[in-house]
Amino acid sequence: MSGSFPSPALVFSLIVAAATLLVFATVLRPLWRDRPRTALVLIAMLTLGSAALYRVVGTPAALDAAAVERPDTIEEAVAQLERNSDRFADHQGWVMLANAYTRMGDATKARDAWEKAVAMAPDDADLRAATAEARARAHPQQRFDARAVEHLRHALKLNPKHQRARLFLGVSLRQQGKPAEAAEAWMPLLASTEGDARNTLRSEIDAARADAGLAPLPEDAAASTQDAPSKDALVVKVALDPDFAARVRLRGDATVFVIARAVGGPPMPVAVEKHPLSSLPLTVNLDDADGPMPTAKLSALQEVEVIARISATGNAMREDGDIESAPQRVRLPSTAPVTLTLGTP
Repeated sequence: MSGSFPSPALVFSLIVAAATLLVFATVLRPLWRDRPRTALVLIAMLTLGSAALYRVVGTPAALDAAAVERPDTIEEAVAQLERNSDRFADHQGWVMLANAYTRMGDATKARDAWEKAVAMAPDDADLRAATAEARARAHPQQRFDARAVEHLRHALKLNPKHQRARLFLGVSLRQQGKPAEAAEAWMPLLASTEGDARNTLRSEIDAARADAGLAPLPEDAAASTQDAPSKDALVVKVALDPDFAARVRLRGDATVFVIARAVGGPPMPVAVEKHPLSSLPLTVNLDDADGPMPTAKLSALQEVEVIARISATGNAMREDGDIESAPQRVRLPSTAPVTLTLGTP
């Protein structure tokens, strides 16, 4: 048999039309007996109206196989995303499009896509930092403009410990000819960096201080750069039991979570920090900035349960095989550090 098959869209339209006719004919059966001409006109009008409504609020393009065909190139993927951008349900679609533009080398379109993403999720610190970076990449002189700096300051307001936002803010202040402020912005990063990265950061801070007419950092500056705990902070010291460490081989890429949660409440933390296993022993300051949910704050509780957990998968929720310290109840505010030992019986 020759000839081509009808398109899926046409087949679907015919099925819908037949079903619509059947429904309206059933509903208007009493009118059909008494006034058949009027009923026929109403059925035709309602059927056409349904079709027109679907064209307006439906997704007829989804019936086209070409429209949902898996893209073979990044250009085809971008074209599909662009066609559907007005129907993105959340910021993730714009993030995908922004990353695709970056891979294609179109910094301007990437910047605009990041702005669309952050407009849909304005309280996401990661999005704010990424948008600021995209604006700098799109700038002719690779500079952080006023809008980018606004994004960075907003990110640090949401999360004062956001490393990328703090790093970029220091760069932007250097670009503005404010070396002393740049050095001050970078200082808290020293406490969370190690090795070559820390040495490079320290050199940049010293260079900025020199440009500002200030002396270089003293040798013990790293200790003084730890964020001073707020009055509501909970100081937690975590260590690994030596005997346990000697007889158990732990994965080098394992993660340590330090968690505070409501006593007798849900397992969701009110404050949590994540560190590599290699950082043990460590001291952390848990406060409201470490809260995963803005509606549940550590400072609002009178008592918390504090634990430390080693996770091989990096999942903050407990899983089989995780190693957890004995929980400790702590009354807030607490001035004494909480000591947790992993691997004790």
